[in-house]
Amino acid sequence: MNFGFNDEQELLRNTARKFFENECGSDTVRRLMETPEGISPELWKKIAEQGWLGLIYPESYDGMGLGLVDLVVLMEEMGRAVMPGPYFSSVLLGGLAILEAGNEAQKKEWLPRIAAGDKRVTLAWMEPSAQLGPAGIALTAVEKGGRYTLSGTKLFVHDAHTADALVVAARTRPGAGADGVSLFLLPKATKGLEVALLPTMDQTRKLCEVICSDVTVGGDARLGAAGSGWAPLGRVLDRATVALCAEMCGGAQKVLDMTVEYAKIRQAFGRPIGSYQGVKHRAADMLVDVENSKSITYYAAWALDENSPEAPLAVSMAKAYVSDAFRRVAAAGIQLHGGIGFTWEHDLHLYFKRAKGSEFTFGDATHHRERVAQLVNL
Repeated sequence: MNFGFNDEQELLRNTARKFFENECGSDTVRRLMETPEGISPELWKKIAEQGWLGLIYPESYDGMGLGLVDLVVLMEEMGRAVMPGPYFSSVLLGGLAILEAGNEAQKKEWLPRIAAGDKRVTLAWMEPSAQLGPAGIALTAVEKGGRYTLSGTKLFVHDAHTADALVVAARTRPGAGADGVSLFLLPKATKGLEVALLPTMDQTRKLCEVICSDVTVGGDARLGAAGSGWAPLGRVLDRATVALCAEMCGGAQKVLDMTVEYAKIRQAFGRPIGSYQGVKHRAADMLVDVENSKSITYYAAWALDENSPEAPLAVSMAKAYVSDAFRRVAAAGIQLHGGIGFTWEHDLHLYFKRAKGSEFTFGDATHHRERVAQLVNL
């Protein structure tokens, strides 16, 4: 396979980089992350005008009809800018869940409005048990007379406080397996649905607790057939995981660029610190981590686009490697910057916190290495 990007993808990269340099510099990021919303209406509108909110949705739903490899290009640039806001949650979690599991009416109702920036939808699937598989879905949805009553708690829900609706994973049949998991689309104004913003280390990415206290909805709120929600949810999580890896690649590349530039101008004992062997070796290790991260992420995106049988394996291999690599690169960047790297005034802490937060999102390296072992029957 060819890992090179075509002219259209390179144009997307250049356009996105210029956009974020002009509209989402570090001063803007610092200002927005201090707000509860994490985004301004003006910036969200400009992103929508670029067509990026519907980049991977079919053209029949007012999207651009592009693939995950194209999205990887955009996510890398978002990672370079440490862009805050609900792009990830609305486009890659809530929107993809509707695309994967919803019926035609639900898709036509929500996807064009998500692509236009008029509506935001997020995905609530993780619970206090922190289990990442179907056994972690314990929130119940009891059916009676064609209506469902949902009861339980979801944690670490991305941007639920600014979403117009939530896709909630619930268990419609007792047990702990994939069979019995259903997806429900709940408007945030639904009676009994409570959302609370959680404190987070990475302030650029907002997380919430969602409590369902006897939330009652009709059968039309269900996405897909009852009990068949885990398969589309798994596809959503795989795609979102690869997009997150791409975002981490962009952040790691930016840290490397900042560190190399600093090593060229910072003087110690009458010469640039980049001329010292110890600094060179550390920077070389960072470069290896960045390049390997990109290669394994690009392959995972290609595998998903091509529906390769190896796609789930490629996704977990990418997440396992990139989770560790971004953390190592961010930590090395801080150390090579010396004292200034530890200060609040320097932007490196934004990338380090994003690295730590992303490391555990959708499972850390240990979880995905275990998944790799299971997939290859070890």
